[in-house]
Amino acid sequence: MSDPFIRLVGVQKTYRTRGTEFPAVSEATFNVEQGELVSLVGPSGCGKTTLLKIIAGLHSHNAGEVKIGNASQPFDASRDVGMVFQQPLLLKWRRIIDNVLLPAEILGLPLAASRDRARDLLKLVGLSGSEDKYPYELSGGMQQRASIARALVHDPKLILMDEPFGALDALTREKMNLELLRIWQESGKTILFVTHGITEAVFLGTRVIVLTAGPARMADNFLVELPHPRTLDMKTHEKFGDYTRRIYHLLGMH
Repeated sequence: MSDPFIRLVGVQKTYRTRGTEFPAVSEATFNVEQGELVSLVGPSGCGKTTLLKIIAGLHSHNAGEVKIGNASQPFDASRDVGMVFQQPLLLKWRRIIDNVLLPAEILGLPLAASRDRARDLLKLVGLSGSEDKYPYELSGGMQQRASIARALVHDPKLILMDEPFGALDALTREKMNLELLRIWQESGKTILFVTHGITEAVFLGTRVIVLTAGPARMADNFLVELPHPRTLDMKTHEKFGDYTRRIYHLLGMH
């Protein structure tokens, strides 16, 4: 059996401000296999984003082990991570295709091939015909689709998503959940998806990791045994309800 793509063992992170220590992550231990879409769910402020930044190489950790990549998938965080944030963070003075191309430009990738890939990705996320528009000409959901294309353009091995649909209205959010599942299945990428939405975590994840209120401590890590492709009517299934109730109980919300 091959090594997991991501392996965290006893990871801890403490911030120090004005002589005071603030524990943000405590004893996080879990694996992520290549090609999984794993949901990280927990209350606001529990350290989910900190954990994501540690995995991305943006933050150091004080204790524990973080290992990403394996013999068949060596990993370089500067090249192999794509990130999607809660806000699209598109540059308002650049056309959509030029926003998508930004990581390829920063990494110095061949521009002609990257432009072709950007067009293909805009088609994948349902934005064909919007290449030459500016961000203000797109809805919030469309802007977030563009940010997903941007995260994929340099063909990273790992996509990290930090509550990417949190600012969208409920209907658009459900549509984006379906779109993300389609994109994940078509791209085959490994995705770590942070959310405080319990039903969203279950609907999207092949597996769900539950974190308690900060400092983030793992409360559970379970497989979601629902078939693919997922459809919205699965939310009415008894098994879906069992999974969501399990998380509510773990977070003391029963």
